Amino acid sequence: MTGHPLRVFVFDAYGTLFDVHAAVFRLGDRLGADLSAFSALWRNKQLEYSWVRTLSGRYRDFWNLTEEALDYCFSRFPEADRAARPALLDAYRRLDAYPEAKGELEAIRSQGHATAILSNGTETMLHQAVEAAGLETCLDAILSVDGLQRFKTVPETYALVLDRFAVAPENVSFQSSNGWDIAGATAFGFRTVWINRAGTPLEYPDLAPRHILPSLTGLSTLKET
Repeated sequence: MTGHPLRVFVFDAYGTLFDVHAAVFRLGDRLGADLSAFSALWRNKQLEYSWVRTLSGRYRDFWNLTEEALDYCFSRFPEADRAARPALLDAYRRLDAYPEAKGELEAIRSQGHATAILSNGTETMLHQAVEAAGLETCLDAILSVDGLQRFKTVPETYALVLDRFAVAPENVSFQSSNGWDIAGATAFGFRTVWINRAGTPLEYPDLAPRHILPSLTGLSTLKET
């Protein structure tokens, strides 16, 4: 291996370890015909609200933004059954983990590396998701930006990893399915791996990831180049 030895593998939660679209598809018969559009809008607005809140200095935690984004979706999709709102939110608390997630986390830890989540989600949201997915024994830390009251990609959010593990940025491998998150982590100095599940084009070529994978499969066997 070349370069600095990695010590910590950090994962974004939503879209990287957990399938953000699982909640909608569990209740598909109550949400109308265009489930994919409903779910995509919910996710897009959730993220948009996090950026606007950070830039404007008017913080609301990620669970509140998740609720607000869902309410907007019901307004945009009047055929969806609003009575499904509590069930959708409950499903979001217990999203499915991607099938390869647990095996890759276990493989990374068996190599002597620490593993962690770094997420916009609140601590309560993250612990609920981790417990529901059975990933408790695969993670050394669950880090939420909530205490900072600012969302990624603010550099201070990535610094939470350095504070928790007492490492330098070059000792961290950061994995996310979100291109904007990869750009922020790359700018901060992490080695980054974009989990490009949707096969979308690279948006920030000046902040490109070290590696691109279509899923988490194979992450534990990547070289430190």
